[in-house]
Amino acid sequence: MGQNAFGRILQLVMLLVLARLIGPTQIGLVGVALLALSGIKKFTNVGLDAALVHDEDENVDEHLNTVWILEIARGAIISGVLFLAAPFIAQILGDGNVESTTTLIRVIALSPLLLGFKNPGMVYFQKNLDFHKQFVYRVGGDVVQVVVAIAWALVSPTALSLVAGYVASDLLRLVLSYLLHDYRPGLGFSRESAGELINYGKWITGSSILYFLYSEGDDFFVGAFIGAAPLAFYQYAYRFSNAPATELTSVISSVMFPAFSRLQNDAEQLRSTFKKTLRVNAFISAPVAFGIAVVTPDFVMVALGEEWTSMVLPMQILAIYGFLRALGQTFGPIWKALGRPDLLTKLGALRVALIAIAIYPVTITWGYGIAGTAAVVTAIYIVPMMPIDIYITAKMLEMHWSETVREIAFPVAASAVMAGTVWYVDSLIEFPAIAELVVGIVVGAVTYFAMVALLEHQFHWGIRSNIQGIVASARR
Repeated sequence: MGQNAFGRILQLVMLLVLARLIGPTQIGLVGVALLALSGIKKFTNVGLDAALVHDEDENVDEHLNTVWILEIARGAIISGVLFLAAPFIAQILGDGNVESTTTLIRVIALSPLLLGFKNPGMVYFQKNLDFHKQFVYRVGGDVVQVVVAIAWALVSPTALSLVAGYVASDLLRLVLSYLLHDYRPGLGFSRESAGELINYGKWITGSSILYFLYSEGDDFFVGAFIGAAPLAFYQYAYRFSNAPATELTSVISSVMFPAFSRLQNDAEQLRSTFKKTLRVNAFISAPVAFGIAVVTPDFVMVALGEEWTSMVLPMQILAIYGFLRALGQTFGPIWKALGRPDLLTKLGALRVALIAIAIYPVTITWGYGIAGTAAVVTAIYIVPMMPIDIYITAKMLEMHWSETVREIAFPVAASAVMAGTVWYVDSLIEFPAIAELVVGIVVGAVTYFAMVALLEHQFHWGIRSNIQGIVASARR
């Protein structure tokens, strides 16, 4: 939790500072470079770490040299493809800034090359739930990224400052991977080991590609059909609306995959653990998402300025999408732990097809712009994807789907009342935007916890015992 919260706060602060220093167009060009990097990384992800975590053997050293060689090869391929393809990508997405976009893509191509040499022993931190070293690894890179990016922007306020921060952070993480774990990889390569890992990871590859298409395909669409500045508005709306809910609950996801994998042969314990996990997930993510949606206008004015007001409506819509994504992070680990990573791929394909059908007419033909793009992505997750996720998970765990819906319904009801109260109070007061933002946050927190107490008392929700258990564990 500390790793994700602290790291994400650092990055959001960096984005807020750079938004005012270099402006939306320059940030949009960085978005193009990051989009190109993310796309190629997703298309070449063979799920090696996931395969190692899923392995029931505690010691997976026999596979690590093979993993290291494969990751080096992957990093070199990604960097080479990015370097060669940079002018073509810049021509399509660079919004007329072909030369500068090409430079940004080629500089950021250093990142996968560096991380390809990362110590493969780092996988033990996730496999063994050993997160204190993982904290140093992740947050150390985040600190360097923020310092380098802001310092560079103060001297030279261009898009290159943000890209330099990304490369610097990955360089530090490469060094830290060898300082934090004593495993030292060699050049040994086993075809048998590679085949075993890739056989499991092939579905991770498919789901990774599809994840890129439905999570960042909308970014590509906006950059290609609308422009760099709208891409910056859309990406900022996405990050600020989704980060609080999804980053907090990604903690749950990162812990639950190895935990569920250990419970894969104990159906009753797995079912109970899933319900508790989903309950806490929804308890955290629902109020955050609903709260962001209602305070977005004040937040954008205070944090970013009037130049960024075009992102208000998309950010409000994407806040609901953030809640749905947070819930989805509880279902995926169950499927992978029970040996069904293919479900991620198959459902991802359906989702991509539906988005592809709807995104152009809503965004371009009907003229709704980036708000229309946000609406398409969100609506398709509401129906049909979320009902399908709930049904499949309930069937795999041999439980009724209503048990899953119950865990989601309580925090949604409390959050809806909270959002309505905040909106009503905001309509009654006429304060400066920053004062209205503070009042909205305070009123929202008080209202939500009052509703939680009421629901716990009336319906025996169960969240109180979960929180008490978490607090007790933290104290130990």
